Amino acid sequence: MKLLVVVDKLLTGFDAPPCTYLYIDKSMQDHGLFQAICRTNRLDGEDKEFGYIVDYKDLFKKVEKAIAVYTSELDHSAGGADPEVMMKARLDTGRKRLDDAVEALALLCEPVEPPRGELEHIRYFCGNTEIAADLAAHEPQRVMLYKGVVTLLRAWANVADELGSAGYSEADATRLRGLLDHYVKMREIVRKASGETLDLKPYEADMRHLIDTYIEADEPRQISPFEGVGLLDLIVKTGIADAIAAKLGELKGNRDAIAETIENNVRSKIVREHLNDPAFYERMSALLDSIIKQRKEKAEEYEQYLQRIAQLVQQVEAGRAEDAPIELTTPGRRALYNNLQPWLAGKPMYHIAEPTPSYGAKISNPALVLALRIDQTVKAVRPDGWRDNPAKENAIKAALFALLQDVEQVERIFLIVKAQGEY
Repeated sequence: MKLLVVVDKLLTGFDAPPCTYLYIDKSMQDHGLFQAICRTNRLDGEDKEFGYIVDYKDLFKKVEKAIAVYTSELDHSAGGADPEVMMKARLDTGRKRLDDAVEALALLCEPVEPPRGELEHIRYFCGNTEIAADLAAHEPQRVMLYKGVVTLLRAWANVADELGSAGYSEADATRLRGLLDHYVKMREIVRKASGETLDLKPYEADMRHLIDTYIEADEPRQISPFEGVGLLDLIVKTGIADAIAAKLGELKGNRDAIAETIENNVRSKIVREHLNDPAFYERMSALLDSIIKQRKEKAEEYEQYLQRIAQLVQQVEAGRAEDAPIELTTPGRRALYNNLQPWLAGKPMYHIAEPTPSYGAKISNPALVLALRIDQTVKAVRPDGWRDNPAKENAIKAALFALLQDVEQVERIFLIVKAQGEY
């Protein structure tokens, strides 16, 4: 909700932290007036420091009187924060806030290496794509950048129409507009490079239901077919060249910046999905490391690199390797198979229970046999609401032990089963 028109309601006893502006077109006084203007003084995050009152009824003198009456009986004996209610010069406060926001972002970006272009910013805020943990390690810098840009945008909006009155010259105004554009652009580039843009696709059905149920409007005109589609999903659907053109056009053909943006998106996906299938995503992470190393060593042409990274994206998005057996028709079966393979390497066949006839009479792959057997067993023995219920979880672990005969492996495979929604 951006605008609320109120007539004789919601002026007292009403708490709305997001409220930043209050437009008064009603005569009020004393306690009622003070309560009304206090609708804007609730904090709503670190970037809101105060609210604005736009007065159409010339109530300023009455506001001063209301504050004087209200503060005359404040208790100053308790210690701690000063309970005084103070009035400040809005433009002076707004200028200081804008200058502080610009300075904070300048200090944050100061360590970025020259020439401080897109690639240097990506590397500073996302890390080295060759180091798997670097993307997560640089998250605090990215969070500070996102918050800093929001603070700058709000501070700019507060004084943008009155820069001259706030004491800024024309040159200052031009410089500030340039800085604003620069930091907003860098925020979007870093968001894309780190895979932290919001992918709206999972919410599409729910949003469409809300729109269809509660909103009446003309047919929408689609401006872009790719809005709300993540970079990796777009690579799978349209091919890597079209995805780069649609999503990374602002990088203007900077091959290293484009490559590191894609690599960070893949790394982010691997980190998010790792618990669902540790063995598979560790293999994908190692493959990504190899691709990055060859790119940086210039061991292959850029077109070959794009083909390899596109193939990797296809596998990571699908959650399965290209050579996965056709019997692995669900994410749960694939996860079990991928994580049983290393353990079963070199083990004799008699360790593995035979599959039921429904899976086919003969399967020569031990890991596949055991994965299908575990899949069937867990679905047969799982109680309702078993997750985080120790007694019910133990029932599943007992069934796993009958198949695996290894306590350590039971605990490892149980965590994978627990992470799979189909169980």
